[in-house]
Amino acid sequence: MTATLILSETSETIPENYERIPPENVISLEEFLVKPPERMEWVDGNLVEKTGMTFKHGLAQSKLSTYWRIHKDSSGQGGEVLTETLCRTAKQGRRPDVAYITPELLPPSGNFTAFSQSFPLIAEVASPEDSAEELFAKAQEYLESGCQEIWLLFPEARLVFVNAGQGWRLFNANEVVNTQTILAGFSIAVSELLA
Repeated sequence: MTATLILSETSETIPENYERIPPENVISLEEFLVKPPERMEWVDGNLVEKTGMTFKHGLAQSKLSTYWRIHKDSSGQGGEVLTETLCRTAKQGRRPDVAYITPELLPPSGNFTAFSQSFPLIAEVASPEDSAEELFAKAQEYLESGCQEIWLLFPEARLVFVNAGQGWRLFNANEVVNTQTILAGFSIAVSELLA
């Protein structure tokens, strides 16, 4: 679940799960990317805190980042696997749950506050409060901003959706999910990933 922080004055009634931020704290996307607050994304002019992660969400995120890291090391592909690291999409500042950056795209310094585009391989893990429609819209945003492959994990339903630019593929609990274009050769049983 995410809590939206309203960044402008309004006479409308603010829903209960929204928190008002004083207007003097309003920042542009560029300012946000220079010094981003922890656990926050910049979405449609609003600061949105990433909240609502459950045990199953955290477990799926941890497992996938570990498995991707082991595979990139053992296969010699290099690059880095990251969790909740800020990237810039065409219009937002996002923190994907898990991301892989290829060696070619790693900055020479090896350090950055916000990556200048979507990571090549991204995974988002659904929390119970997340809307599937919002997750698929976020996935499309990543794909339009440099991401070449996106995974959407639904731990409660034990489903994984993968899109490498040619449409969505569904992997059920009794199937093996594999990378399509990035981090070549990685595969794992959905039942093991989303136990």
